[in-house]
This record gives sequence, structure tokens and C-alpha cells, in this order.
Amino acid sequence: MASAFRSSTALVLVFGVAVLCSVTPVQGWSKEGHILTCRIAQNLLEAGPAHAVKNLLPDYVKGDLSVLCVWPDQIRYWYKYRWTSPLHYIDTPDQACSYEYDRDCHDQHGLKDMCVDGAIQNFTSQLQHYSEGISDPRHNMTEALLFLSHFVGDIHQIILTALKEYYDKDLDLLQEDLEKNITNGLWKDDISSWTECNDLLACPHTYASESIELACKYGYEGVKSGVTLSEEYFDTRMPIVMKRIVQGGLRLAMILNRIFSENHADVAAT
Repeated sequence: MASAFRSSTALVLVFGVAVLCSVTPVQGWSKEGHILTCRIAQNLLEAGPAHAVKNLLPDYVKGDLSVLCVWPDQIRYWYKYRWTSPLHYIDTPDQACSYEYDRDCHDQHGLKDMCVDGAIQNFTSQLQHYSEGISDPRHNMTEALLFLSHFVGDIHQIILTALKEYYDKDLDLLQEDLEKNITNGLWKDDISSWTECNDLLACPHTYASESIELACKYGYEGVKSGVTLSEEYFDTRMPIVMKRIVQGGLRLAMILNRIFSENHADVAAT
């Protein structure tokens, strides 16, 4: 499947020039998608978690998480980080419009837990140790924060899309409109259900299942390999893409607020 879900045919959606082609491996959100996800999330952090996030970021980003939300894409092919490449997607079987962790969460060699769902669980658990001090030799807390923030974006992706031409390249304006729909617009009545999560390590299963179902319904329905996608296709899918970016931002904020709050007993220790 496309997006964070890989199959033999990957959907690549680019404003103005949209075609189907085979690419391996499939990347996550565009740069802009990750930036928006992290901006929305950081704006929703409570005081304590907001301080913890800024404390983990390097000084040169001046407390802005979104500056480094694309970092995992930039380093995934470096020798040191090659092991992270399978963590950007889930390898679902062709034609399977469902997600099963035991079946689908593995790398190309069959190593279990090596997928975006497993990665979110792993880095969530690592960040639980933040209260023990960022010098904890078992984990690099800054890297764990950046990986978690990026992969929460990836798991909400349903089609690979470039947003740089959308809203005349004005990302601030797009963010403003999305956040208005959170507070008093299109999605205000859905927020509580989107962020409901009894177990932080289990909820990524739900996010993955949502994405694969949406990819099947909106990404591939009526689409044939090698056929240029129409402007109508783009226009009808973009609202779904925007919704998934917002859901990713809200859920990342929920995860970080719970990890860095004083009481995070619901997160399993590693």
C-alpha cells in the first residue's frame, strides 16, 4: 500500500503533475506535512511537556520542534542510521486493505517490530525514561523525540503528497486555517475521539489501521497504474490529507503531554 504502507505500487501525488509509478522504498509525508504536524502538536503542549520538549532540542532550533521533524528522512540512508529505513512504513500485503501487527510489522528480512507502528512504541517507551535524566546512557532522548515526532506523522499518511504549492507556498496560512478548524470549525466536535487513547503503546495500531483503510478507499479506488491522475482526483483527496495531518498533530501532542506529565504510569517501561 502507499503512504506509510508499502506494496508493489506506490502512489505519488504532486501538485500539477500526478502519476502512478513504482518506487521503493516509499517515503513519508512531504517536508511540509511533517512541519505542519509538529507545529500543530507543539502549539497544543501543556506547560511542563512544552518545557521538556524544548529542553531536548538543540539550541540552534530555538525551541522549534518543526525545524527537525524531517531529520529522520534526511539521515535514514546514512550508514549509522540505515537500520531506521524500515521504520518509515508498514509492509502490508498487496490487495490487503487491513492491518495486522504480527503479519505486517517487520523489515525486509522478517525482523519483527521493524515498522512505523513498532517504532512509535519503541520511542514512546524510551522517552518515558526522561524523568531519570537526559544523560541516561541507554537512550538518546533527543533522537527519540525526533523519531517519535516524525513517525507519528508517517503513520497518518494515506498518500505521498507534496504540499509546497498548496496555499501559494504559505505554510503559515495553511497552518492557521487548519488550527481554526480544530478550535471552532470543521473538526471541533471530533477532537476528543481522535485523541482518545487508553494505552499509548497500543493506539498506533489504530492509527495504522485507519491509514490503510483510507489508502484503499481514497488512494487506489478507480486508479490504474501508469495513468496520469486528474485534477479532480487531487482536489477530492486533499481534504482527507489535511485531516490526517491535523489528526497526527493532535495525537502527537496527546502522546507528548502524557509522556512528559508527572504521571505517566500508563506508558509501559522498556
